[in-house]
Amino acid sequence: MTVTSDATTSGPDRAFYQALADDALAGVELSDARCEQLLLDPEIELLSLLHAAFEVRRHYWGKQVQVHILNNAANGKCPEDCSYCTQARTSDVDIEEYPMKPDDEILAEAQRAYESGAFRYCMVFSGRGPSAGRAEQLAGLVRKIKDAYPLEVCVSAGLLDDDKAAVLAAAGLDRLNHNLNTSEEHYGEICTTHTYADRIETLRAAKRNGIETCSGLIAGMGEPASDLVEIAKTLAGLGSESIPVNFLLPFEGNVLDEPVGLTPEYCLRVLCMYRFTNPAAEIRCTAGREFHLRSLEAMALYPANSLFLEGYLNATGAASNRTFQMISDAGFDIVSDWSVNELLAQHDGVDVASEQPVAIGDKSAVKTLDQLRPTGAAGAASAKG
Repeated sequence: MTVTSDATTSGPDRAFYQALADDALAGVELSDARCEQLLLDPEIELLSLLHAAFEVRRHYWGKQVQVHILNNAANGKCPEDCSYCTQARTSDVDIEEYPMKPDDEILAEAQRAYESGAFRYCMVFSGRGPSAGRAEQLAGLVRKIKDAYPLEVCVSAGLLDDDKAAVLAAAGLDRLNHNLNTSEEHYGEICTTHTYADRIETLRAAKRNGIETCSGLIAGMGEPASDLVEIAKTLAGLGSESIPVNFLLPFEGNVLDEPVGLTPEYCLRVLCMYRFTNPAAEIRCTAGREFHLRSLEAMALYPANSLFLEGYLNATGAASNRTFQMISDAGFDIVSDWSVNELLAQHDGVDVASEQPVAIGDKSAVKTLDQLRPTGAAGAASAKG
């Protein structure tokens, strides 16, 4: 499509933005060049781009927001060398390390997540991948959670083969998370202990066994815009039902501790591009939402339809009441047995501004033990190490 201008603007006209929405809804694939243009062309107006992305988001998801709560179920001691990760063997970030939490603690956190308004409960286990015995243990946890609470359950446990994926599928696992993080060409620059192909095969194993996949990226690791486009199209080809869009968080002590090129506008452009290339997918604005979007954070709800509550793996996030207030103020609601306003009423009298900080200076704030283990912190000290 030719980009044209009208008498009062120097950039694309309204037809350009409308065509983005129309093509996405019609299943027309954007060219690589157009995708890169959406990320880089200063003539493209951000509000017009967001409006076009919102048309697609509204068609598939309305004005509902899916809220996810993450349980860092085993923290640290990972043999992998992923340069962005606080749990990697190469990281010097001072995190609270502990082995896998006991089942009753994980179940208590599932209850807490449900009562906090979560639609999906995401359990993350550090390490290269589960043994056959650990896969059976995870399957037992999935069954217990699904029996007890009306929650979608997602597990992130590293590399999986068909046998282990089948065990989790039989337990009723809704989704497997395994992020691609970056492009195949760039992968060796961020990790050497496993390959991009290993990650692709894990996602395919999940698909072959009937498990939905949750796979996304981390922007800001020095990759060119073309890499973000490649990942978007790879995920579309894999049929990933959920795409978490992360923005690199700067932790003092990580190999990658300085995000590159992440302005609030660029982050929003990335979210829009992923909406156009994966129109029906759940696009989640994840790590770095508060840190990098800053005053434009609420605008992420126009291309994205889900987010995390209560922070990330080892990074603090905005307080729940602040996030719910943002959702309500923007005119959205959440997918939950409670409305966003009912959940806000539970926080009545709590100062929205008095949240846990998401950053200390120009670095990310690390979660405390109480934040990592809200239902089992008392016994966590004896489990450390």
